[in-house]
Amino acid sequence: MKIAFQMDPIGPINIDADSTFRIAEEAQARGHELFYYTPEHLAYQEGRITARGWPLTVRREKGNHFTLGGEAEVDLSEFDVVWLRQDPPFDMFYITTTHLLQRIHPKTLVVNDPFWVRNYPEKLLVLDFPDLTPPTVIARDLDTIRRFKDTHGDVILKPLYGNGGAGVFRLTESDRNLTSLHELFTNFSREPLIVQKFLPDVSNGDKRVILVDGAPIGAINRVPAEGETRSNMHVGGRPEKIELSARDREICDRIGPLLREKGQVFVGIDVIGDYLTEINVTSPTGIQELERFDGINAAAKIWEAIEARRA
Repeated sequence: MKIAFQMDPIGPINIDADSTFRIAEEAQARGHELFYYTPEHLAYQEGRITARGWPLTVRREKGNHFTLGGEAEVDLSEFDVVWLRQDPPFDMFYITTTHLLQRIHPKTLVVNDPFWVRNYPEKLLVLDFPDLTPPTVIARDLDTIRRFKDTHGDVILKPLYGNGGAGVFRLTESDRNLTSLHELFTNFSREPLIVQKFLPDVSNGDKRVILVDGAPIGAINRVPAEGETRSNMHVGGRPEKIELSARDREICDRIGPLLREKGQVFVGIDVIGDYLTEINVTSPTGIQELERFDGINAAAKIWEAIEARRA
């Protein structure tokens, strides 16, 4: 198959952690032809969805992990699969790429389905499952957020469309910084904030469960660094081996059919204790750590699901 990757610049990636690299590596091993471009080079041109980029070869050599062919402008409708893999922030630039890619899907299979990526961003799809999630409020109004904090005391406040742990704050019962943080966020963004009751179980780790076509295939645990609330690996969280619990499987049984129906082939959910906190559909990570800990080739399972859909 002809495979295009819409992703962030490939040069700086960590080949031992980057999920897109592992997916590309597996595709190449299966005999597929790779093409790479960044989202800035995606365009609509007189009825065609085009991208300017390069044929791609990858290899597991640090500092020498890719080779590009000659730059070319391609019509993405001539590809079998396009991967939507750039990282958030989930802003209007990101959203526009989903509108453009939607125009070639499903004749060209876009993974994950861009219509539902747009409508199911990480922190919003969980609202469909309130019994699985911690108490949550989404609001821009300070009084609403303050009442929630007064009710629950210890809370986590974060940008609604952020990623990688950026801008995440824990406000304990005695903390007096809510008004200042609200001013900080609302002065540079018109987006609401999301606030959730703090879950003490996060000290034991924030579990990332990987689902392929709606089915859980394994999990890793991300443990916060000393003195840190956030467990994201982008900010120093330590990945470690962990098994799927009965509660994890119960959560996956609830959300899996919806993910499969909406074309969300590769998803990573976040579970703290017994609670689902995020459903990551834009650019989930964790498959390389899962493969190292448990020997589960998630990339192969992802391609088996895609190849079955194309068939």
